Amino acid sequence: MKFLHTMIRVNNLDESISFYTNHLGMNLISQKDYPDGQFTLAFLSYGKTKDDPSIELTYNYGKSSYVLGDAFGHIALATEDIYGVCQKLKNAGVKVTRDPGPMKHGTTVIAFIEDPNGYKIELIQKNL
Repeated sequence: MKFLHTMIRVNNLDESISFYTNHLGMNLISQKDYPDGQFTLAFLSYGKTKDDPSIELTYNYGKSSYVLGDAFGHIALATEDIYGVCQKLKNAGVKVTRDPGPMKHGTTVIAFIEDPNGYKIELIQKNL
């Protein structure tokens, strides 16, 4: 088995692609329209191909909002400079919902941000 991707539905594909590429440094691997199915898929990754673990953004034509529900938790990303990254994201207008600091009952330094659709993204301090 190999992890391939996680799919999330988005309200505005261009805004979401911009967030993940410009703010989080991901690469747009592919984008394809499926007019008969009335949706577009975009794959983003820190790798270079769809074989690398990625996030699949799904835009359904004519759909402008979703109920996120309470089952989905978050996407997690590692960073070597969580404090600097969070400050840079705040300066760019990204919503930081939990400032960097040790996790409750632990020592791992974490922070949380939100993408334009309200999905939570956990940032974890790690040596990469």
